[in-house]
Amino acid sequence: MNPVHSKSAQAAHGYDPVTLQVIKDSLTAIGQEMFQVMIRTSMSPIIYETTDFAVGLTDAHGELVAQGNGVAGFLATLDTAVQSTLQHHPADTLKSGDVIITNTPYEGGGTHLSDVVIIVPILVGNELVGFSVNKSHWTEIGGKDAGSVTTTATEIFQEGLHLRFVKLYEEGRLNRSLVDVIAANVRMPDQTIGDMHAGVAAARTGERRVQQLFERYGMETVSFAMADLMDYGERLTRAQLRALPVGTYEAEDVIEEDGAGNGPFKLKVKVTLRDGNMLADFTGTDPQAHGPINSSRTALGTAVRCALKAITDPDLPANGGCFRPIEIICPDGTLVSAQSPAPVSIYYESLVAVIELVWKALAPAMLERLPAGHYRSVGGTFLAGTHPDSRQFFVLGEPLLGGWGATHQRDGLNGMFCCANGETYNIPVELAESRYGVQIEQYAFHQEAGGAGQYRGGRGVVLDYRVTSDEAFLTVTYSRTSTHPWGLNGGGEGSSNRAEIHRQGGALEVRTMATGVPVQQGDLIRIFTGHGGGYGDPRARGRDAIQRDLRDGYITPEQAREDYGFAQ
Repeated sequence: MNPVHSKSAQAAHGYDPVTLQVIKDSLTAIGQEMFQVMIRTSMSPIIYETTDFAVGLTDAHGELVAQGNGVAGFLATLDTAVQSTLQHHPADTLKSGDVIITNTPYEGGGTHLSDVVIIVPILVGNELVGFSVNKSHWTEIGGKDAGSVTTTATEIFQEGLHLRFVKLYEEGRLNRSLVDVIAANVRMPDQTIGDMHAGVAAARTGERRVQQLFERYGMETVSFAMADLMDYGERLTRAQLRALPVGTYEAEDVIEEDGAGNGPFKLKVKVTLRDGNMLADFTGTDPQAHGPINSSRTALGTAVRCALKAITDPDLPANGGCFRPIEIICPDGTLVSAQSPAPVSIYYESLVAVIELVWKALAPAMLERLPAGHYRSVGGTFLAGTHPDSRQFFVLGEPLLGGWGATHQRDGLNGMFCCANGETYNIPVELAESRYGVQIEQYAFHQEAGGAGQYRGGRGVVLDYRVTSDEAFLTVTYSRTSTHPWGLNGGGEGSSNRAEIHRQGGALEVRTMATGVPVQQGDLIRIFTGHGGGYGDPRARGRDAIQRDLRDGYITPEQAREDYGFAQ
């Protein structure tokens, strides 16, 4: 970050620009330290390996000051969680040592019940100066299905334990009754309570480090640095928006099903860029669904924030100032603004769809910034059962890689996580095989048709789980299953997502959105994720690029001939 942009303003207020820059860099470093504390202290691979969490700091009003690495889809969940906390616990009631916990989907910070927010108010003396906050996916939060992610819920009460801005600690005293309630309502209490304490440890780390900054540099200087950092984010973001083509851009798409057998559901957006502002209007999107594909306004906000970062400067550290240019219009009760008690267990599929919908609207006008469509699914896959050796109950849960779309000057990226996941990883094969009742027999790029173009769409993957438990239960939560990633300027569509169950007796079952499907020892679960869309006329692809694709196994000789007119 360049302090020159605000040097005159800083000097006018009597602050040393170098000192302010040190404070700003320290705030970013605190976020990274909190991130590492979560990884080092959590009990669940979905946190310490997959990194399905986010950490950050806000000012005393709940505006985001700094956010660490982690899930991009949590960009609007930390600051809005603090803002809702202040409605339930006004600033003058918060004390040093308080810790608030929430997972409600219908207020600020909410996504689904599995994503739990830990909030610690930061006080210097008796003055509230900010909040340290994190949000992480707990492998178990109760509910009717193991792993607490289900495609068959019809109301929130079936999805797990609902915590709504309650004090986990009060002035440093643990609310043991609340911990007992949580432990009694989850299938893996040791792991769940361990993840809870990891969130507290990370948030308290942020609290201590911010207090040290205030002690060293003083109340006025650090408070000014926080405000100046957010103002800088706003100025730079608005300047970049002004450099983009002014206009109104529209797009429609669908989500195929809601888990309850209904669908497809229409998504619609109108994006207006003008005068350094971005307006996203989702009027015309279908009403909320009977099944759990719904998402709340928090998820809608985070989706638009992700899209904004993609068209401005993704490398600019995220803070509340970056997002001040955004305005969102959406009626209540739609698929992306669901109201209680709508089920939201697989909200992440509509979140990903909204990010891509905004980019689909803008892509034709911003070919240098945005690619064709990608596989558009978190690929959430869950397997619950009893380990064949330890006889302990397990829940395997992880996202999956897929293909991204091509751009106007290069092929799409192969085997990347979706646009909502950010800095996310697979569970390592060795850990999966030792901890869960599976053997991973294949993890590779597949050669199914799709994504042809002058620049080819990125390749999706095929992943094989051989079941080693006596019996286990499979849940898959995919979209982009009957529709395909879109191409640009004559590029071909990508391919779709699905799971196959190859039974020992030879039967084949195809699943795209299902909960608790029984699988037996020896059954093979084979998962395909989609290729991204292509860019440009496939017949314009260079001969060397086609030969390279053949050599690397990305396409077959038949695809080279049919899609590209290539014959060796």
